[in-house]
Amino acid sequence: MRDLGVGFGYLVKGQRWAAGHGRSLGTGLLPGLITLVMYVGALVGLAYGADDFADWATPFADGWSSPWLGLFRGCLTALVFALGLFLAVISFTAVTLLVGQPFYEKLSGDVDRAESGGEAPESGLPLWRDLWISARDSLRILVRVAFYGILLFGLGFVPVIGQSVIPAIGFCVNGFFLAEELTAVALQRRGMELRPRLALLRSRRLLTLGFGVPLALAFVVPLVAVFLMPGAVAGATLMVRDLLGESSDSDSDSDSGDGGDGEANGSGSGDGAGQGPVRIPERP
Repeated sequence: MRDLGVGFGYLVKGQRWAAGHGRSLGTGLLPGLITLVMYVGALVGLAYGADDFADWATPFADGWSSPWLGLFRGCLTALVFALGLFLAVISFTAVTLLVGQPFYEKLSGDVDRAESGGEAPESGLPLWRDLWISARDSLRILVRVAFYGILLFGLGFVPVIGQSVIPAIGFCVNGFFLAEELTAVALQRRGMELRPRLALLRSRRLLTLGFGVPLALAFVVPLVAVFLMPGAVAGATLMVRDLLGESSDSDSDSDSGDGGDGEANGSGSGDGAGQGPVRIPERP
C-alpha cells in the first residue's frame, strides 16, 4: 500500500517542479489550451447540430403525435450530446499529448536534465516518426479504454455493485491508462514500446494507480487538465526515472561522498521500494 502514497507523491513533486520552472510551465500549458479551444468549438457545433442529427436519424418518427415526437427526439439529442461530451473527456488527454508531443518532450527532457546534471535520453528518431508512434499507441490505448468502458457501463446496471464498486473500478482503469499515456512521453524517448511500457507499469501497479487515479478524478474537468498537464508530465518523468533506477544528480553526489558503495544502483531516488533497474529493450 505504500506505493499508493509514493505514486501520489510523484504527482505532487511534478506540480511543484512545473510551478518552480516558469518557462517550462508556460510551454506545457500551450497544447492543453489549443486542445481545449478545439474541443469547445466541436462541442458547440455538436450542440447546434445534435437536433438536426436526431431528425435525420429518425425519419420513422415523423408521423408521431405530440408530445411523443418531441420527447423522443429531445432525449435522443441529449444522448448524442452526452456521448460527445463523454468522448471528449476520455480522449482529451490523448489528443493533448499528441498535439503537444514536441512541447512535452522538451518539458520531460528538461526534467531529466535537471535531475541528471545536464543529460537527457533521446529517441534519435525524426519528429514525424515520434508523432506516428505516439498517435498509434494513443489509439491502442483508447481502444482498450473504450473496451473497458463499455464493459463497466454494462456492469453498472447490476444492483448495488453497479452504483458503488463499478465506478471505483472505472476510475482505477482510467487512472492506470492515464498514467501510461503520461509516462509514455519519457519512456518513448528511451526507446520503449507500448507492451514493455504496460509491463513496467503493471510491475508497480499500486504506484501507477497512486499517480493516475487522482489525475483521472481531476481530469474529468478538461479545464483542470489544462493546468495540471505540465506538472503531470514532469511527475511522470520523475516516476519513470525511479522505475528504471536512474539516479538523480543529488543521489550521485551523495554516493560519491559515501565512497561509491554502489547502493544507488537500481534504487533511483529511494522511492522505488528497492526495485532494481529495468532493462529497456532496444527499438527494432
